[in-house]
Amino acid sequence: MSPDPQESDHRPNHLAHEKSPYLQQHARNPVDWYPWGDEAFRRAADEDKPVFLSIGYATCHWCHVMAHESFENAQIADILNNYFVPVKVDRQERPDIDSIYMAACLQMTGKGGWPLTIIMTPDKKPFFAGTYLPRTFRAGMTGLDELLTQAYRLWNDQRDALNDAAENVVARLESGMPRPVQGAADRSLPDAGYQELLLSFDPVNGGFSRSPKFPLPTYILFLLRFWKRTGTGHARSMAESTMRAMSLGGIHDHLGGGFHRYSTDAHWMVPHFEKMLYDQALLLTAYTEAWLATKEPLYRRTAESIIGYVSRDLISPENAFFSGEDADSEGGEGAFYLWTKQEILDALDPDDGRYAASLFGVTDHGNFRSPEAGAGKNILHLPGGDPDERGDPRRISRIRERMLAYRNKRPRPICDRNILTDWNALMIAALAAASRAFQEPLYERMAEQTMDFLLNNLRQPDGGLLHRWCDGEAAVPAFADDYAFMIRALIELYETGFNPSWLEEAEVLEQYLRQHFTAPQKSGFFFTPDGGDSLIVRRMEICDGPLPSGNSMMLENLVLLGHLTGNFRYLEHASGLADAFAGIIRKSPSAYTAYLCGLDHLLGPALDIIIAGKRSDPVAGEMLRMIRGRYLPASTVHVILPEHAQSLGSLAPFILPMIQTTGNPVAYICIGSECLPPMQSAEEVGEFLEKGKNGFKDS
Repeated sequence: MSPDPQESDHRPNHLAHEKSPYLQQHARNPVDWYPWGDEAFRRAADEDKPVFLSIGYATCHWCHVMAHESFENAQIADILNNYFVPVKVDRQERPDIDSIYMAACLQMTGKGGWPLTIIMTPDKKPFFAGTYLPRTFRAGMTGLDELLTQAYRLWNDQRDALNDAAENVVARLESGMPRPVQGAADRSLPDAGYQELLLSFDPVNGGFSRSPKFPLPTYILFLLRFWKRTGTGHARSMAESTMRAMSLGGIHDHLGGGFHRYSTDAHWMVPHFEKMLYDQALLLTAYTEAWLATKEPLYRRTAESIIGYVSRDLISPENAFFSGEDADSEGGEGAFYLWTKQEILDALDPDDGRYAASLFGVTDHGNFRSPEAGAGKNILHLPGGDPDERGDPRRISRIRERMLAYRNKRPRPICDRNILTDWNALMIAALAAASRAFQEPLYERMAEQTMDFLLNNLRQPDGGLLHRWCDGEAAVPAFADDYAFMIRALIELYETGFNPSWLEEAEVLEQYLRQHFTAPQKSGFFFTPDGGDSLIVRRMEICDGPLPSGNSMMLENLVLLGHLTGNFRYLEHASGLADAFAGIIRKSPSAYTAYLCGLDHLLGPALDIIIAGKRSDPVAGEMLRMIRGRYLPASTVHVILPEHAQSLGSLAPFILPMIQTTGNPVAYICIGSECLPPMQSAEEVGEFLEKGKNGFKDS
């Protein structure tokens, strides 16, 4: 179960007035937690005590375990309160703090994860790092009680050695911090990235490791682009086998939609049951693009199930999206999602019950083993393949609806009610792309409502953004990811509804990012702004993990802005950014797949399409449908509507000669630096796109 501060009899600690759901979970611990801030570090300095830093997030299973075992324990609380200054950080609220101390943990121990446990000096320099620790010694793991006792003894008896160790950690953090390494950003980088993924690919189960298996949507997006650019069929088949395995496996919620955070096994069968907003957004983008590339119905249904999940279970009253849902609920980890065969028979009539048990691989003895869960529990999956390909879709839909209604009577996992600018922006971008691909205006309206909320509630007076909204409060100056992902979301909204205000807002945020985050020699963007919180190092994030880095996202953002506005400055900046990182990326290009997607667009040839005509004109509408129904990843599209012609012309002066206020609609298509004669029918546009002479090897 997740910690519930209301169950505790302890008086509130210094977290009592914090908005973060994670910090509130610990607001009535007997540990006298402080939030990160000057007060905690002043007290540590004044009392000459080390700082005990614990970093986690509201839906983190092992954070809950450590909280119950240790932070609700009176003996541990006494040690922490008397000999340390304990500080709690929500990693979602403060990813800048988390990234620094996670890097320290990886450096010191070779592994990372949450909860992240750090012991450091009052000037924030770490000398111990670890992750989950049991309360007492267990199975070869040092107990927290033993660690705290030893750390306090060393603090008193060997202070100089600890200070030297802490200084050494900071020095290694500074020297080992990802830095631009100049090189030539050319086609050899995507080629090398593909070869690395080929070597790590699991040909039996899909995915790119044995276990655990993470979805890693940027791998999929890169492989689809690589196939499209080069015609390499195995790139597409690796992407497809991975996506199909995820769609059919236990990592996919076959009733409520959406995906769990990762699979603990090699077969995508046994999930870690957390559901995170960023996974839903990036997987929605990947499944949408896969459907455009292949027209495989399973991918569209999977994409639509993700939208169904977030619009039902993660939507906030403000029409923005909460951060995620816990793995735990009453009954333990995954209890909300597990089924016995008898429960299925109880939820359905006998014929449907037997059919559903077979469909979802449910057995009497169960396929999920956990002392907490009990016997006979099953993870729903689809061992027979896609049922809609071989069964009655209406019957299957009815079964899912009834099972979902039955499941919804169970106690739900806790929802993390943080609304994060960067994660919401990813979902906005994904919804806009899905709206175009699936011709569904509702998705565009959802995306616009969320963007309106962010722009109206998370702006600072100077035009910058804030990172987090929770319980009516906007706080925390935004990070590079917030700006990069918001710029992409605004571009996606522009290319969906062609309202120039979205493009204008993207340019405003790009200017703010450039002004306050740019590294020396314009060699990338720092994660934090100038004048931000004083931390031991100022990091630059380059590597693409579960989330693309802000620098990778900005590479393609600059390319998109350059093509959409005709402003060559953006393309020059993109080229410089690509070259600045090429040297470090060449060492392991598959770790930078979002960068490789942007590089593909930069190197081109890229496709630029401009349609001039009235929104109501059927020919213009058919031209647009012809374009949107195809997988054209390295492309931009303008539709110049008469009502927006003047404002769009000021943003993108190159389109002024193309503006038409009367007459028939016209399509202008350019490939790289070559522009074709104007096309006046949808048939001409379709014929050109079918020929495959559009900068891509396969259509």
